Amino acid sequence: MATGKINVSVENIFPLIKKFLYSDHEIFLRELISNATDATLKLKHLTSIGEAKVEYGNPIIEVKVDKDKKLIHITDQGIGMTEDEIKKYINEVAFSGAEEFLDKYKDAEKDAGIIGHFGLGFYSAFMVADKVEIISKSFKDEPAVHWTCDGSPEFTLKEAKKSDRGTEIILHIAEDSTEFLEDSKIRELLTKYNKFMPIPIKFGTKTETLPKPEDAKEDDPAPTQEVDDIINNPNPAWTKQPSDLKDEDYKTFYRELYPMQFEEPLFNIHLNVDYPFNLTGILYFPKLTNDLNIQKDRIQLYQNQVFVTDNVEGIVPEFLTMLRGVIDSPDIPLNVSRSYLQADGAVKKISSYITRKVADKLNSLFKNNREDFEQKWNDIKVVIEYGMLSEDKFFEKAEKFALYPTVDGKFYTFEELESKIKDSQTDKDDKLVVLYASDKEAQHSYIEAAQSKGYEVLLMDSPIVSHLMQKLESSKENLSFARVDADHVDNLIKKEDTAISKLSDEEKEKLKGEIEGVITEKGYTVQMEAMDSSASPFIITEPEFMRRMKEMQQTGGGGMFGMGNMPEMYNLIVNTNHELVGEILNTKTAKKRERLINQSLDLARLSKGLLKGEELTKFISRSYEMIK
Repeated sequence: MATGKINVSVENIFPLIKKFLYSDHEIFLRELISNATDATLKLKHLTSIGEAKVEYGNPIIEVKVDKDKKLIHITDQGIGMTEDEIKKYINEVAFSGAEEFLDKYKDAEKDAGIIGHFGLGFYSAFMVADKVEIISKSFKDEPAVHWTCDGSPEFTLKEAKKSDRGTEIILHIAEDSTEFLEDSKIRELLTKYNKFMPIPIKFGTKTETLPKPEDAKEDDPAPTQEVDDIINNPNPAWTKQPSDLKDEDYKTFYRELYPMQFEEPLFNIHLNVDYPFNLTGILYFPKLTNDLNIQKDRIQLYQNQVFVTDNVEGIVPEFLTMLRGVIDSPDIPLNVSRSYLQADGAVKKISSYITRKVADKLNSLFKNNREDFEQKWNDIKVVIEYGMLSEDKFFEKAEKFALYPTVDGKFYTFEELESKIKDSQTDKDDKLVVLYASDKEAQHSYIEAAQSKGYEVLLMDSPIVSHLMQKLESSKENLSFARVDADHVDNLIKKEDTAISKLSDEEKEKLKGEIEGVITEKGYTVQMEAMDSSASPFIITEPEFMRRMKEMQQTGGGGMFGMGNMPEMYNLIVNTNHELVGEILNTKTAKKRERLINQSLDLARLSKGLLKGEELTKFISRSYEMIK
């Protein structure tokens, strides 16, 4: 038997491992099973090239918990280790990064990236165990070996009696980590981190029902048998070729990823690239709500089928974090900090590749089945609009498939829209004005006024629409968006011919003063406008610029304008050519004039959805009185 000291000059390495990684100490199981998987896959490779003269067979990794003895056993049937290899890989190589580890982290905050980053994967065992044993038999014709360490730099190494190939690691669980002796906890961790590992993982047994024999009676119970409980799927869908998968396979895999998700995904994108980096995966477009925050952290990141994280910001472009699915890349380190990932060159390439791939898939879906794409538009538009805002390359590609729906349920690409409206909706300054509504019901009268002029009105109701319009206006020449209630329709698209007012300038000034006197508390800016006599007498509008800045500020951005706490601002446009407006001007008594102004204003407010509460009650009472 040999004894010795692990090759590290600082004796307090174990307390440091425990201290710095305590917040994430559950990863010990992931690390040890990753090592077992590597050992098994190495054996597979060596047997395939004839270097290992053994039968590979159907190896499994087994995890066993002995609650009474406070032990966890992790056993593989992989390559195994000789005495010299244990000395090299466990006592020396694992600690080659120890000095760097101490220098970098002794005063640092906790960082979940320490262990994998410094080659200390095996030693994560000491986060939960106060003693660890390794019993290993190499595929080479050499004696088995037994290594023991109690969490100090001392170890013992002796020959073992193990006859079958592979490695068993035995953890003597520490008093502060007994939660890991619960079957339910181990099952939870295996499901979280190792659900798709490439080697079958056995954890206990389960009862399986067998077919009844032909001569069995109807009320005879079906026979059962105990079988190994393999808790992972070693061949998940993303490891297969797209040509080998059908639609149902993708849906089945989605249910496997998200067992509590009952809605089917809208469509999927299979990623498969081997240059300039390796990446596979499947992304799903789920049905999305307008709440951008609820959606995130649904994509799972793997490294060689080992779960790393579901916080993929920095790896996946931010607008795609609302999707679901899996990304697997051996080029992404298993354990590193987020700042490291975001600065990593390979990761940036991965991010731009995924952006391009998603854009190409959306374009092909649009081209191949436009009708289906239009039907799904409302469920996917938030992702696409967010992508157009945040990624310039995606913005360029989205020109081909981003849709602009109208209030009547028609869909146009921007090019189609431009072609449709340029003759009727170009103003006197040669600017194309795109009219839109954000709420069909609330803005109904304004939509009707625009449509009566032959104008097309878009329905743009996503939460980031103000930001998107700003981006479109700045990227295209002579384009502006105007919500239908931002002004009277004649002012939204100003043409050369302006209507002549029936009222003189003096009469307009006098009437304006009378109206301002009555509505002094209401906070409206009164504008006297000569419009068609069939247009409403009073119209309330909300200035496009002010309202849009306020909306942008509320959804992030536009804050420099300081609009966040501003009161709502409205214009009251008075149609000087309407018969009722002339009557208000010529009314003999102040009382009747005040009543007509208030009634007209309230009708305009009702049309705009601004008449509520006590004022609505008073308006209804007053209207009944007038009818009588």
